[in-house]
Amino acid sequence: MIMERLGQGHAWAASAWKGTHLAGERALRSTCCIAATAEQLKLVSAIVQGFSGRLFPVPTSAEQTSPLVSLRDVRFAYGEREILRGIDLSVHRGQVVAIMGGSGCGKTTLLRLIGGQLRASGGTVEVEGRNVARLSGKELYALRRRMGMLFQFGALFTDMSVHDNVAFPLREHTGLPPDMIHDLVLMKLQAVGLRGAAKLNPGELSGGMARRVALARAVALDPMLILYDEPFAGLDPISLGIIGQLIRRLNDALGASTVMVTHDVHESLEIVDYIYFVSDGRIVAQGTPDEIRASTDPFVHQFVNAEADGPVPFHYPAPPIDSLLNEEGA
Repeated sequence: MIMERLGQGHAWAASAWKGTHLAGERALRSTCCIAATAEQLKLVSAIVQGFSGRLFPVPTSAEQTSPLVSLRDVRFAYGEREILRGIDLSVHRGQVVAIMGGSGCGKTTLLRLIGGQLRASGGTVEVEGRNVARLSGKELYALRRRMGMLFQFGALFTDMSVHDNVAFPLREHTGLPPDMIHDLVLMKLQAVGLRGAAKLNPGELSGGMARRVALARAVALDPMLILYDEPFAGLDPISLGIIGQLIRRLNDALGASTVMVTHDVHESLEIVDYIYFVSDGRIVAQGTPDEIRASTDPFVHQFVNAEADGPVPFHYPAPPIDSLLNEEGA
């Protein structure tokens, strides 16, 4: 049934491209979505078994040398409080990249800059070669439709079923027939192991299940770039491992790129291609998982081994305690 509907949807999309069903930009969005589905037809059996194969071509050498996301000397401040002080990082096509650092160091701010929610006070943020800060509102929204976002703790719509949560971006940004949307939703839920939970409400899900539904929603439009804000927060070890493997497998299956903000060092080292460490508004260390494991950098050593004191001090800046005691004695 799914194969039949997808075949019908491909023919329908070709007609939509000519303007007989949809018009303007909405038609383009729908046709692009079905174009991706046409590729999925070749591996639909793999899809419904959980994205076990790669759906899209491996990027060419030229595409691999040109980063999908590029930040150069990026600075940002909330009022007078400077958060980022000259950040440089790149994310190439097909990569899973982790951004790590202490709480409040600006990791989530980096995601907001990439997504255009915030604008840098200095430097440039480019996605697919375009300066995000210079995009018009219409261009920015078009770019965001090619991004997926998994918010911290999932952020599911509590008054919608699992099915409707995943269907939301498809209904909002495409003109696909309801039957096709239904089939695509079931495929996404199958990929994260929750097709059987389609009729449940978010309140009936465990924390790990809710995170998987949010992941299915994040990839509903087959994005070129997926952003994750603390995807492992609050998960038990089994759920954490499942989410980690899904992030890697979905990224590879979609031919996408991933930027993941996380504190979970050990799980990240198993699934990512590259890691950036942020501290005091700067990139203080970076490298592949093997390079990070072998690093003798004091900050990396402290972070990876969860040591209480080091380059990131245990004590918040304050006058020496001895001086305070002496004053009280006097």
